[in-house]
Amino acid sequence: MPLPLAPILPIALRLGAVAATGIAARSWLRRRSFPGRTDQRAEDALDDLGEGISLHRPADRAGDRQTNASARVRRVIRFRGREYELDAGLVARLRLRERQE
Repeated sequence: MPLPLAPILPIALRLGAVAATGIAARSWLRRRSFPGRTDQRAEDALDDLGEGISLHRPADRAGDRQTNASARVRRVIRFRGREYELDAGLVARLRLRERQE
């Protein structure tokens, strides 16, 4: 007795389309991304941040109109009898300069 494949065909086509889309998205992301790097100086700067939010404009960069921002959150989260330490740090710089053409 032959197995009826017609009822399975629409599901197989949908799954195939989803798989092809996923493979295409993954290859596109791999082509567009770079491997990145870990800079120990940046790691040390993030470790030295104080907790909270800071926003300031350095006096020696007044001509550039540079603004620096930093933020750090350190928390211990308890969930289902386990403890997780959250340490999130952010250092940002925004510099606006007029270009001479």
